[in-house]
Amino acid sequence: MSGRVRAWREDLMCPECGSMRLVSDPMTGEVSCQDCGAVVVEKGVNRGPEWRGAEEGEESRARAGAPLSIMYKDFGLSTVIDKTSEDAGGRRLPKEVREKMLRLKKLDQTSQVNASETRNLQQAANILGIYMDKLNLPQAVAEQAMLIYRKALKAGLVRGRSIRSIMAAAVYAACRLNGIPRDLREFEKAYPLVKRKTIAQGYRLMLKHLNIRVPVTDPTIYVSKIAARVNVDERTVQEAVRILLEAAKRGATIGKDPVGIAAAALYMACQETMQNVTQKDIARAAGVTEVTVRNRFKGLKEVLEGPAKAEVQP
Repeated sequence: MSGRVRAWREDLMCPECGSMRLVSDPMTGEVSCQDCGAVVVEKGVNRGPEWRGAEEGEESRARAGAPLSIMYKDFGLSTVIDKTSEDAGGRRLPKEVREKMLRLKKLDQTSQVNASETRNLQQAANILGIYMDKLNLPQAVAEQAMLIYRKALKAGLVRGRSIRSIMAAAVYAACRLNGIPRDLREFEKAYPLVKRKTIAQGYRLMLKHLNIRVPVTDPTIYVSKIAARVNVDERTVQEAVRILLEAAKRGATIGKDPVGIAAAALYMACQETMQNVTQKDIARAAGVTEVTVRNRFKGLKEVLEGPAKAEVQP
């Protein structure tokens, strides 16, 4: 019996000699008595690891390959002919065999189905990695962005357009679908080769042809992000959220840039909580102009104070 054995359950005993020194063989699943050698369980449950290798070395104990992932051009199911000069037993291959394997490798590389599509997906994956790194996005957003890009590629939306712009639009759409506060200014800053206007065009193209239903962006998700940059307390953040919720009830946020309206609400909250923060600081933290903050602030003030004034009038 194999030497790779371990102690069995203590509540069982050998029916032949009554010994409780039972051991199991993880290779066969048999349970036997260590004193008399009787086999107690012939086909037990193998409680060992799920891996199974031809060799018993530590390096061969691989449970399985990598899981399928949409991030790879072939979903991680590629077969690669490695360049080697030895066989499985470590013996050096003859020259004729090495040349034959080299020819097979070249034929495998040049005979890939949809080679242009494969190169397209590889380049898109590289661009996606840049956005994931620069914008600090989670893996779920990356997978959804790649799924959207694959749909766009299949629908022919990439033909005649830049791969960078369509991939950026796919990432932006994935951020919108997952409720992650990233605006076009951050996309342009992360990868300056793709401009905001180009990303917006690709985004609208996807919404039209891929039937993507993106929810309306809630401006409250930008409040904490802007507040962290200007270093205001949590009381001010909660007041800004309250202002935005009240403005949304009265329809003041419809059709407005969520970043600009969030910055204006935070500036109004800073005034109410006596925080010494200027419009310039808020605008710089939000990535908008002071004119935008000023106009949105006036609009919020008119909407929130309008009904109160109307009740006072005779």
